[in-house]
This record gives sequence, C-alpha cells and structure tokens, in this order.
Amino acid sequence: MRVLVVGAGATGGYFGARLAQAGRDVTFLVRGPRAAHLAAHGLEVRSPHGDFRIAAPATVTADRLAGRFDLVLLSCKAYDLDGAIEAVSPAVGPDTVVLPVLNGMAHLDVLDARFGPERVLGGSCAIAGTLGPAGEIVQMTELHSLTFGERDGAATERMARIAALMEGAAFTARPSERILLEMWEKWVFLATLAGGTCLMRGTVGDIVAAPGGRDFMLGLLDECRRIAAGAGHAPRDKFFAATQGTLTAEDSPMTASMLRDIARGAAIEADHIVGDLRRRGREAEPGAAFPHLDAVYTGLKTYERRRARERAAGATA
Repeated sequence: MRVLVVGAGATGGYFGARLAQAGRDVTFLVRGPRAAHLAAHGLEVRSPHGDFRIAAPATVTADRLAGRFDLVLLSCKAYDLDGAIEAVSPAVGPDTVVLPVLNGMAHLDVLDARFGPERVLGGSCAIAGTLGPAGEIVQMTELHSLTFGERDGAATERMARIAALMEGAAFTARPSERILLEMWEKWVFLATLAGGTCLMRGTVGDIVAAPGGRDFMLGLLDECRRIAAGAGHAPRDKFFAATQGTLTAEDSPMTASMLRDIARGAAIEADHIVGDLRRRGREAEPGAAFPHLDAVYTGLKTYERRRARERAAGATA
C-alpha cells in the first residue's frame, strides 16, 4: 500500500517513521521548510523503545502532490483540518482510505462531506510526543498505539490490508470492531483531563490535593460521560472505573498536551474537544446543566481571546 502521512510532526511523523522503518511505502506531505529540514537532516526519532533515524524520508509539498494513495494518515490539529483537506485532496481517489486520528468527533462530519463516508475510517491513537529543538520527534513515554476500524464495525478486506501493513511496525496497532465507542471513550477522558488541568493550570495531583479539586474532576468526568451516553456510546464500566482512578490519583504528574500548548502561547482545540462536546450535550438534553464543562469552556475561550489580542498587538507594534 502507498501511504501518505499528512505532516511529519510528533504524532503522524512518529507513526509514519515507524512504518518507514519497517520498510513500508510512506510519503510525508509537509510544508516547504519541513521538507528542506528533512532533506538535510533526515527524520530523527528519540524514543524509549530505541532511537532511530530515517536518513532520506520521502516527502512532497502540496503544490507537487500527484497520484493517488491507498491510505492517508491524517493527524493534524482540528484547527488545521480545513487546510489539510485542501492539501491532501489530490491524493484521494475512489479507492483511497482516509484514517484520521484527531480527537473528538466533529472531524468525521467534515471529512465525510469532502471525501464521502465510505472512504473515512474511525481512528484513535495514544502517544505523548513533541518536536525537539532540532526538529526531531521526541516520544515522551512508552505509550504508542494506533487503533482503527470501519465505523459500522464490519471486518472488511481493506481492514485486513491495513492491519497487514502495520504488522511488524514498532508500535501497537489494533483493528477495532467498536471504533466509535473507543473514540468516544477517549474523548470523555481527554475532555476531562484537558478541561481540568487547563482550567486549574496544574497537574492531576495538584488538583486533587486542592480543596474541592477531586470533586471537580469527578463532576467534570460525569458530565462528559453523560453526554457520551446520550449519544449512544456510554463508556464501558471497566474503562470508566480506570479513568476515575487515573483522574483522581494523588501526586499524579499528568497534564494534557493542551496545557503545554497554553504555556507556550500556542493555538488550542477548545471548540473541537470541549465546545463540541458541550454543544452535543445541550442538543441531546435541552435545558440541561453542564456547569463544569461551562466553566472549562469559558476558561479556554478566555485564553483564545487573550492570545488573539496579544498577537494582534504584536503584529502592529
């Protein structure tokens, strides 16, 4: 299979590099400066599972993208989705499969509208990574999994081909017959983790140690769970119990990547991760109260407004 990985950052770049390391036919769709960097330095990965370097990764820029690909791995941030769709469209043909691993669910509607739902799989990944100062991908923990599946749960021939493609690559790849449920479960976890740590500007352990902190995290988690259940994807008992434990663990250093984005003044996925969840809850339960999510969303949108104002002031200075 010909694989097009959109971007070569901490997420798509990592999984794409692992596939390339395993000898798969992988091309990275990147912007000009990143293409130049990769041509000069290769694609370097620093990982608890062993460092490696792809000396000459295949890259292409949007203005030179030609020919169809069998699989498009899409891992951009939600605020970059429209641009990524425009860039990747020439590579998507009648038999192309698009595998997005964005957080939340709103991106599925956008991709369906552009490419047709028959071409869009469900997908989810778990990895903590960042780009280092020299442009290298730094995997911060041992976790590196990618889950994918037909949204109707069918075991199709193309699923078997994708599973075969990923077999032998040095990450955990798993086809799922319940991918939408797993995506919703991740969303419930992430919205709670990001919402709590970003609003409180602290780790899970910091929040739990503060007066009312544990109750706030549990209240936020319950609101997210309620919305998922209302959408027909109630988190499974085992998942929910484990999530409760993780999000109330004393002395836990865990934070969400969104908090790290706020700390460096970067863009965040406030609407995609929190705003859309809140909207769906109100649509399913008109007049229902979601006070914890409301507080989180107000905090995130306050940050976005301040960031926009400061950037505008900097541009005119």
